[in-house]
Amino acid sequence: MVCAGSGFARVFVVKNFTLRRRCLPIAIKELQVNEQIRDKELRVIDEEGKQLGIMSAEKALKLAEEKDLDLVKIAPAATPPVCRIMDYGKYRFEQAKREKEARKKQRIVEVKEVRLGLKTDIGDFNTKVRHAARFLNDGDKVKVSIRFRGRELGHPEIGYEAMRRFAEACSEFGIVERPAKMEGRNMLMFLSPKPNK
Repeated sequence: MVCAGSGFARVFVVKNFTLRRRCLPIAIKELQVNEQIRDKELRVIDEEGKQLGIMSAEKALKLAEEKDLDLVKIAPAATPPVCRIMDYGKYRFEQAKREKEARKKQRIVEVKEVRLGLKTDIGDFNTKVRHAARFLNDGDKVKVSIRFRGRELGHPEIGYEAMRRFAEACSEFGIVERPAKMEGRNMLMFLSPKPNK
């Protein structure tokens, strides 16, 4: 494969087959500020939110400089584009602060797995219940699975009974989101934490 050309259009030649592909730069969409604004006419809003009307870009920029603020294009798709006079540095700082707060409040729910067996004894069963309770208290979902081996496939009712007992033991910490269901050789059940009151 040979790549010829530069800039936005590139031509790829692969064994007598030509493929043209348009390459566009990937960039974060930023607001246009002060001298970056090239439009002839703008609708201008001052720092208090009052409309100052339609004026030329030079006049709007001069107005912003008099107030020691920036001219920022906030609605480029409008006709004419809408610009606001504001302190751009303060705006960016507050925006970053809001995004950081939003990230702090986000909680990624993970799905933790607990595996049971048809022959799981009471001691191991209680340990797995404690693990599931800890996961549910942390706000994560729990996937409970039983893998059937060999002749065990002929007795799914034993698996359903084990799942029922497990769900009953965890009922204090979580609720059954999806009841026990056979999927191939596995039986799966999903528990989710109880909603906060």
